[in-house]
Amino acid sequence: MLLTVDLQSAHPLHDQLAGQLRKAIAAGDPGPGDKLPPAKELAKSLGVNIHTMLRAYKTLQEEGLLEVRRGRGTLVTNQAPQRADIVQLAKQFVQEARQQGLADADIRHLMEGQL
Repeated sequence: MLLTVDLQSAHPLHDQLAGQLRKAIAAGDPGPGDKLPPAKELAKSLGVNIHTMLRAYKTLQEEGLLEVRRGRGTLVTNQAPQRADIVQLAKQFVQEARQQGLADADIRHLMEGQL
C-alpha cells in the first residue's frame, strides 16, 4: 500500500489519504483483519501532521471500514472491502449531483429513495 499526498490539490490532505486508503481496502490490500500502521508513524513517513492522518482514519472508521481497538491498533473491518466500493460510489454520486446543481436536501431524498 503506497500513499501519497498532492500539496497542489484542491482536496484536503485528509480526504486524499482517506480516499487512497479506501481504494486500497476495496482492492484487498490491506485486507479484513489486517492492522494498519500507527497514525503517528504513517504521518511521519508522509510528512503530514498526525492530526491529518488521524482525521483520515476517523473518516474511514465512521464509514465502517476501520475499527480502532485500544491496545491493538487500527484494523480493517471484515465488511470493509464491500463497503469501500459502496462508499466510493456514494461519494461520486454526491459530487456529481452537486455539480449538477442539486441541493444537499434533494440529494439526501434521492439517496433515501424519496424522490
